[in-house]
Amino acid sequence: MPKPSDTLWDIAKAEVEKKENLEGNGDGVEVWEKSLLFMGNKNGGKTTIILRCLDRDEIPKPTLALEYTFGRRAKGHNRPKDIAHFWELGGGTSLLDLICIPITNDNIRTFAIILVLDLSKPNELWPTMDSLLQVTRNHVDKIITKLGKTNPKVATEIKQRMWNNMPKDHPFSVIHELAEGAIHPIIQIINEDVDQNQPWTNSWGTPLDTGCQLDIDHYPDHELIDPFPIPLVIIGSKYDIFHEFDSEMRKIMCKTLRFVSHYYGASLVFTSKSEALLLKARVLINHLAFGFDRSKSVSVDQNKPLFIPAGLDSLNQIGPPPASDSDIGKLHAHTPVDLWKKIYEKTFPPKSTTDLKDVNDPAQDPQYAEYEVDAMRAQKNQELEQYKRNASKSWKEMEFES
Repeated sequence: MPKPSDTLWDIAKAEVEKKENLEGNGDGVEVWEKSLLFMGNKNGGKTTIILRCLDRDEIPKPTLALEYTFGRRAKGHNRPKDIAHFWELGGGTSLLDLICIPITNDNIRTFAIILVLDLSKPNELWPTMDSLLQVTRNHVDKIITKLGKTNPKVATEIKQRMWNNMPKDHPFSVIHELAEGAIHPIIQIINEDVDQNQPWTNSWGTPLDTGCQLDIDHYPDHELIDPFPIPLVIIGSKYDIFHEFDSEMRKIMCKTLRFVSHYYGASLVFTSKSEALLLKARVLINHLAFGFDRSKSVSVDQNKPLFIPAGLDSLNQIGPPPASDSDIGKLHAHTPVDLWKKIYEKTFPPKSTTDLKDVNDPAQDPQYAEYEVDAMRAQKNQELEQYKRNASKSWKEMEFES
């Protein structure tokens, strides 16, 4: 039992020591402990998904900054319950600095990212995705680089593990009898536009790690994809609204999200408040959180909710970007993802930065409104403005008298 004088760190230390003793003296059963960070559009449904995964019958509340909860699951009878730590980043893209808090050197090997994108806001989709993934990847890359200096074996293991999710023999290749030796349109476009003497870069200009001690050459599409360094799931929320969109809009969004997911080695699933669709998202999340069996079912029909586990898609199946050859030829892209971005934004131009920028001051955010507090704050603001005017007047009088 913890002592009344014990601090939180004392209690945590005692729990870790207890766990280590049990593992050393027990039957060798390993306790699974994973961490997940949910991020995405503001009001995109992240909290609803988390509550459903944890079987909690609660009304979702607005997320303030960075919130934490956890869940426990047992894979069988007489087995210890595995633990999953659920972090949720609120505020859309306004609180990017908080991403680095839950992802640390200690948990990087057991961490995963859940990116929830609001399908009902196609013009915000790419900027939101790009901002969140860029900041996350930069932070993760720094951790892996630091690990590479102190423990190269672990750093290489993290990188190789992501490639291992990509199948060596693609599951669709036999079914669709893909033409051998065919050059994918993206390869041709990029090769024509890029100086072959320059290093291949990812979507943010960082040279791709094409191998350097990694065994990746036998993976399909390895020249054109850049798997995220830690497991990534992309969830398209509010499918019920998206389903009412024009068929051409849906086609562009589906193909683009399929490409982005394949490029980053991510799983992709569309969901809504429908229990059946939430269950599909839950399957992917519980696989990462508690090690449950991974689903191998696939749905790539744009007229139905997409469900594509990581590694079960290909550039040949996705096809070229949704634009004419002449339009594609006019674009100057240095990476495959850059090409898709330019084409996507021609149909769904991003809103101006002022429109996309969330309120940085929670006191001005209507979702945190409290009448009494806000009334008192308004009164104090008025008093402050009056004080400033009086102070300014007195200083002017002093200058005049002098």
